[in-house]
Amino acid sequence: MADPEVGRDPAGLRDSLSASPLLAVLRPAHSEQAERQIQSIASAGFRHIELAWNTSDWWPPFVQALPQRFPDLRFGIAGLRHADQLDQVSRLGLTFVMSPIASLAMVERASALQLTLVPGVFSPTEVQAFGVATGGGPIKLFPAASLGPAYWRQLSGPLGPLPFCIAAGGLKPVDVAPWLAAGVQAVALGSSLLDCHDQLLQGHAASLEASLR
Repeated sequence: MADPEVGRDPAGLRDSLSASPLLAVLRPAHSEQAERQIQSIASAGFRHIELAWNTSDWWPPFVQALPQRFPDLRFGIAGLRHADQLDQVSRLGLTFVMSPIASLAMVERASALQLTLVPGVFSPTEVQAFGVATGGGPIKLFPAASLGPAYWRQLSGPLGPLPFCIAAGGLKPVDVAPWLAAGVQAVALGSSLLDCHDQLLQGHAASLEASLR
């Protein structure tokens, strides 16, 4: 990539996740549920929250108000698959996004919009290529549950130094410590966090305390 500015991390996500290495990925069906889930996750000590991309009418104004309503939290958008979606995220005032796929067009568009894009990677080829394209990460290893923490550790020999990596996809709180020990810098947790009342499942706060401090 010719332009050294493309792929940089304008949101400072690497530094932020280094200090607090957990992300909660939420998929609320309506604004009231989103409010409950955010309050629950924030009370547990999470500082990074992603909301899944949504085309409902309630979603844009709700998302746009989040940085002012919760100034101590960092909000991003998950599940983006097209470069034109990045324009809407930029208009909403958020600064980082995640994708389940690895797209150079999205990396370049995000850079032009001053967004940090975290592309989803799976193979060693993608890890190498998008580690370079993003200027050393962050990248997202997805779906991490299908690979296991030993996979990332095994890449460090042939591909090291590895880029800044977030393990995501099918992980539970019990998986956090093994993945961090394997060398990723952060872990994303989703549906395993909350019960049917949108409250953190019993015992999760204690098991995640070391990572949330």
